[in-house]
Amino acid sequence: MRLIEHFDKAAERWPERAFLVDAAGSRTYREVQLQSHRIAAALRRDGLARGARVAIYSANSAAAFECVIGALRAGAVWVPVSTRNHLDDTVHTLVETGTELLFYGPDVAPQVDTLASRCPGLRQRVALDEHFERWLPTQATFDEDEPGTPDELATLFSSGGTTGRPKGVMMSSAGWEAMIAGTLALQPHPHPIHLVAAPMTHAAGGSALAMLPLGATHVLLPGFDALQVMQAIETYRVTHLFLPPTAIYKLLAHPDVRAHDFSSLRYLNYASAPMAPERVREACEVFGPVMTTAFGQTETGLNVTAFTPTDHAEVVASGDLTRLASCGRAGPFFRVAIMDEQGRLLPHGERGEVVVRGASVMKGYLNNAEETARVSAHGWHHTGDIGQLDAQGWLFLVDRLRDVIVSGGFNVFPSEVERVLLSHPAVQDCAVVGVPDALWGEAVKAVVELKPGCGFDEAALRTLCRERLASHQVPKSFEAWAQLPRSPVGKLLKRTVREHFWDGQARRV
Repeated sequence: MRLIEHFDKAAERWPERAFLVDAAGSRTYREVQLQSHRIAAALRRDGLARGARVAIYSANSAAAFECVIGALRAGAVWVPVSTRNHLDDTVHTLVETGTELLFYGPDVAPQVDTLASRCPGLRQRVALDEHFERWLPTQATFDEDEPGTPDELATLFSSGGTTGRPKGVMMSSAGWEAMIAGTLALQPHPHPIHLVAAPMTHAAGGSALAMLPLGATHVLLPGFDALQVMQAIETYRVTHLFLPPTAIYKLLAHPDVRAHDFSSLRYLNYASAPMAPERVREACEVFGPVMTTAFGQTETGLNVTAFTPTDHAEVVASGDLTRLASCGRAGPFFRVAIMDEQGRLLPHGERGEVVVRGASVMKGYLNNAEETARVSAHGWHHTGDIGQLDAQGWLFLVDRLRDVIVSGGFNVFPSEVERVLLSHPAVQDCAVVGVPDALWGEAVKAVVELKPGCGFDEAALRTLCRERLASHQVPKSFEAWAQLPRSPVGKLLKRTVREHFWDGQARRV
C-alpha cells in the first residue's frame, strides 16, 4: 500500500482518537484526515505534480506534521529539513532534492527569504501562521486520491552528514511498509501515546510514520527539554518515546528525575549513537523495564536489529552487563552479516563491516549512482560501521570505518575508549579522536563534557583508562569542553572535534 493508506486505515478505525497534540490543542484522526485533503487539494491547485518535492522547515508542531500527511496524500515526496541545520546545509538539501514548495514555521521565517534567493527551484513558500488558512481551499472535501504505487518515492530524508555533505536517501512506500511491519512486530500496543521530543525531521518523525496503523497519538514538543519531557510523560501517560543517548543522559542527570511517574512508559527507545552499559543499567532502574534499542540508518530504516525491553530486563537481572553494549539481534525482516574488504562474509567473533539485507533498505542515493553502487556492493547494503556478531547473533558495533585511529601501527576504536570514559560518574559525554603526533602519527585524545557541578580530574580519567584498556588505547591527552558539538538529532560530531586539532596541518592522517 501507499504510505498515506496506512493513515487512512487508522482514521477509519479510530476517527475520534487524538492523532496530534501540541501546545495549540488536540486534533483527531478525522480532523487531520480532512485537513490533509485540503492541503493536497491546494498543492494540486498550485500545479505540483506527483513526485514533486515538498519540504517542511519547522520546529515540531501539529501543523507541520499535518503538512507531512497532506503532502503524502498529494503524491508528493516529503523532504525533512531541520531548523537546527546551518543555512548552507539547508540550501544544499533543497537544491539537491529539487524542492519546489516549502512549508515553514514562524521560528525560521527570517531565514526563508535568504533560502529562496539561493534556491532557484523553490517556486512557492507557505507560512504555517495565521495566513495558512487563506492558502487552503475554503471547501473541505474528501477528494479521491490520485492512484499511485508502493514503489513510488515517499520520502527523501538526508543521511546523517557527520562525515560530509548529507545525501538524499530515497525511500518508497514499500520501504516504509516494511518499517511499519517491524514496528508492529516489535512494539505492539493497543493505543500508543508517542512523545515526539527529538526532531520530527529525523528518527522521531520516522517512528511516528511507522506507528500509523497502530492508531498512535503523537504528543509534539517543540524541542527537547528534560523537565518538559518528564512532565509530558506524566501528563499524557506516554507509552512510547525515542531519544538519543545524549538526551537520556540529561534526563538521568536531572535532580528531579526520580520524583516523576514513568509507570505509563512501555518503550523508551535509545538509538542514533552507542550508550554506555552502565548508563543503560541506570536507565532501567529509573524508568523501569522499558529500555529498547535497535541498529538502523537513514539508508536502512528502523529495526535492522532489536534489543527489546524483555532482553534488557533479563540482562540486567543476570548481573552481566557486557551484553548491554550490543544493539540486539537481527530484526524480523532483516539479515545482518559481517564482511571483509574483499566481500567475504566473516564467521562469528571476527570484526568487519556490518552489512544488511532487508525490504526497507533505501532505493538509493538521489542523483548519486556511484555512491549507491559503492554501498550496494556484493548484494548487501554496506553500513560503514565496524562490528562483530557473537555465536547467538548479537551485534556489537565497534566503530565507524572512518573513525578508526591508527596510532603507532595499532588500530584504536574510539567507541571502546568512550565506553570506558562514560562509566566515570563525572562524565556526561565524550569524544575520542586521533590528533597529529610526530612520534605516533596519530595520538589518541579524549575530549569530555562534564556533568553539571563536576570538576575535571585528568588523573582519575587516565587511571580509569589504564585499568580497563590496553596501553595503546589509553588517551595520550585529555581535555574538557563546556559542550561538545552535535548534529540536529543529537549525534556527536566527531569530525568537528577532530578538525579542531588538525586545522592547519598539511596531512589529515
